[in-house]
Amino acid sequence: MNIMDFNVKKLAADAGTFLSRAVQFTEEKLGQAEKTELDAHLENLLSKAECTKIWTEKIMKQTEVLLQPNPNARIEEFVYEKLDRKAPSRINNPELLGQYMIDAGTEFGPGTAYGNALIKCGETQKRIGTADRELIQTSALNFLTPLRNFIEGDYKTIAKERKLLQNKRLDLDAAKTRLKKAKAAETRASQLNSARLEGDNNMIWAEEVTKSEQELRITQSEFDRQAEITRLLLEGISSTHAHHLRCLNDFVEAQMTYYAQCYQYMLDLQKQLGSFPSSYCNNNQTSVAPVPSASSNVIGSSALTSTSGLVIASPTNLIDLKECSGSRKARVLYDYDAANSSELSLLADEVITVFSVVGMDSDWLMGERGNQKGRVPITYLELLN
Repeated sequence: MNIMDFNVKKLAADAGTFLSRAVQFTEEKLGQAEKTELDAHLENLLSKAECTKIWTEKIMKQTEVLLQPNPNARIEEFVYEKLDRKAPSRINNPELLGQYMIDAGTEFGPGTAYGNALIKCGETQKRIGTADRELIQTSALNFLTPLRNFIEGDYKTIAKERKLLQNKRLDLDAAKTRLKKAKAAETRASQLNSARLEGDNNMIWAEEVTKSEQELRITQSEFDRQAEITRLLLEGISSTHAHHLRCLNDFVEAQMTYYAQCYQYMLDLQKQLGSFPSSYCNNNQTSVAPVPSASSNVIGSSALTSTSGLVIASPTNLIDLKECSGSRKARVLYDYDAANSSELSLLADEVITVFSVVGMDSDWLMGERGNQKGRVPITYLELLN
């Protein structure tokens, strides 16, 4: 029974406090009551904390979009995180593309140039997918988690103490208002002391003033104490910025590692594909000589520039070279790796002997270096007089 009485009294006291705060807040909004202003330093700290919270949320959400563009996957990961369960492993886009390329290359035949190239591209895409997975894991651990901890931990504590400070301020201003009203009533009562009743009223209001002054001292002390607690928490925002700066450096380093890996993977793939002929032979196709990527002098004195920016040998000089009898000397313009045993590998600036063979494709000549012999692409040569 006593416990129930205590709970009822506490509930009534809390309701009274809440009503008092609501009245004070409403009167402040209507301009009918004075409001205690926080000092400028505390206001600046509150503004800095709010700004930090807003931009941290925006950066965190956009980083999540960058690392995982699929919104459904993000929702699934969020649900698993809230359930404190590990999300199932999911194949990412580069890995899926890589698997499709490998399957296609296997279907077309690893022995064909296109099939082999598809397999090599697929393997590279899978390596990029692995690097992408490592980037997501590293960024989540070293960048997203600290930002989320601030939003869900430190800032929630700040917001809680800030709300408590607001309540203490409302209590303080309500106490000031009550004291002001009590003093005004006491003054009016002292002016009306001609009768016994008025004298009693004067004593009552004097007691009310004393009670209000005591209440004001208590609320002022509680407000000052809460303001100090809030200030100490808010001053930790500078440390939060320093911590987030270190996390940002970790994120940049993770991105740098990821892009460096991708660049190296693609560079290696480009070198591998560079050793393939530009198209492979079958019953309905003929071999086409590869076109060098650099623009330099080519066979003959004149050259035509294509729309892609590559320099292609003049047809007149090609015909002259193909129709010339006997062998001629030619300088190699670019390195060339033989795609098969019928071709001859070339080194830039070396001089080889070339001659035409009846029935050979128009884009190729037979090259000879010492006792080595094989087909060479015309576009890699400059005919010497």
